[in-house]
Amino acid sequence: MTAHRLQFMELSDRERAGADPHDDSVELTIRQKSGADRRLSLPPEAAAAIESALDHLLRGERIAILTEDQELTPNEISSVLGISRPLVVHRMDLGDLPFRYVGKHRRAKLKDVLILQEKIDAGRAVMEALADDAEDLKQRHGV
Repeated sequence: MTAHRLQFMELSDRERAGADPHDDSVELTIRQKSGADRRLSLPPEAAAAIESALDHLLRGERIAILTEDQELTPNEISSVLGISRPLVVHRMDLGDLPFRYVGKHRRAKLKDVLILQEKIDAGRAVMEALADDAEDLKQRHGV
């Protein structure tokens, strides 16, 4: 399973309190099971996030909507990072990924998992650059 990450977004106090009718907002109508319609005025950033989520669903992909303080299990973290569960636990033990125990079970916040993902991605980029440099040296100088 490939994990796609949507950009984090947040709304200002004014946006949360209710959009100004003069703002560039999007109106969304939700038809409830009872048949009643509920209308919401959304700022463009929130509408873009909903549109992106719907696009993924329509392509047959699974999505997850999480807050950055959401706690994840090592199995869930391994799916997000694309690494094995034992490696997740190892990263926790090394201190690379802050966690807490809930009974005997480990839990880490999504925001900490995403910080680790950025570090892993940066390390991979450095390793790819080194590999490219080594290949270049081999081709140019036969080293």
